[in-house]
Amino acid sequence: MRRTWPRHILKTAGLVLGVFTAALAGYVIYLFASYSRIPDMQPLTPQGDGGGQLAAGETLRAVTWNLGFAAYTQDYSFFMDGGTESWARSEASVRQNMEDMIGVLREEDADLMLLQEVDVDGTRSHHVDESALLTEAFSSYASLFAENYDSAFLFYPFYQPHGKNKAGLLTLSQGAIDQGLRVSLPIEEGVGKLVDLDRCYSLARIPVDNGRELCLYNVHLSAYSQDAAVVEAQLEKLYASLEEEYAAGNYILCGGDFNKDLTGRSCEIFGVEPLEDPWALPFPAETLPQGIRLPIAQGEGLAPTCRNADAPYEEGVSFVTYVDGFLLSDNVRLEGLRVEQTGFLYSDHNPVILDFVLEP
Repeated sequence: MRRTWPRHILKTAGLVLGVFTAALAGYVIYLFASYSRIPDMQPLTPQGDGGGQLAAGETLRAVTWNLGFAAYTQDYSFFMDGGTESWARSEASVRQNMEDMIGVLREEDADLMLLQEVDVDGTRSHHVDESALLTEAFSSYASLFAENYDSAFLFYPFYQPHGKNKAGLLTLSQGAIDQGLRVSLPIEEGVGKLVDLDRCYSLARIPVDNGRELCLYNVHLSAYSQDAAVVEAQLEKLYASLEEEYAAGNYILCGGDFNKDLTGRSCEIFGVEPLEDPWALPFPAETLPQGIRLPIAQGEGLAPTCRNADAPYEEGVSFVTYVDGFLLSDNVRLEGLRVEQTGFLYSDHNPVILDFVLEP
């Protein structure tokens, strides 16, 4: 005998299903309606005056570091990498990580700092203004902040919604920054743009005492895009600017998180098994413009710059790769390059330190 459900139960179930469907449809409409890209070619206003002009012929130091919105302690795993967490553990954890990372940066005593994933107001970072903490800690530096994205409220993962987050790229310079520019990079269309969010690079123009300019690029390329054409288009747009500035006789220093294996063989170098779904594909070094090169740390200075955050970090077990670094024009002389091995205590990235000379 076939069982039949009472009419009032079916009616209630239908009502619940209808409300859920309407709420889901309303949320999808909200996501797409609230989404808008930050304007391209957006002028940025530098803050602070730094220490005047940079000196050609002298050894200078630059650091690039993805701060991971100050969430990634060693035992932290992130949902987008296959982990379980979406927020930093607490506001206190964010502030402690920021304090520790500021301490590492102070020890490096760099002339230039290129920092990525710096939150200014985020659910995931408990609304701590990380940019303000950094600019206050390095108040003698000129600073330039480029907003990378201002995302709508993301309800995923359901147990800890990622929320609404505003983040960007922070450049700090001991030399004065004359001008700043934010340049939008190509991204996926459709749902993909809600996952990988907006992407950009910033350009800081810093005068040099020989009358030329250092064009300092801070970049953070896409991590989760599955569209190879988008990745190629991002590099092409960046390269076009590098070529233009190099042709004008300027110095080029481009640093950041490229989200590509800059060595092309990190698994072999660091003795790790490839991921089943790799996100850090080899960087196409053969496409670099003429006069631009990609140096890689060597010897004791060679170490992974990034870990996969699918699980707490375990040395020798976790997947690691080399995705952070610098592009240099051939009028910038390389003096030294190393990865500072922090053990991924404060971020899922390690800082990369470059010593260089602007050829007179």
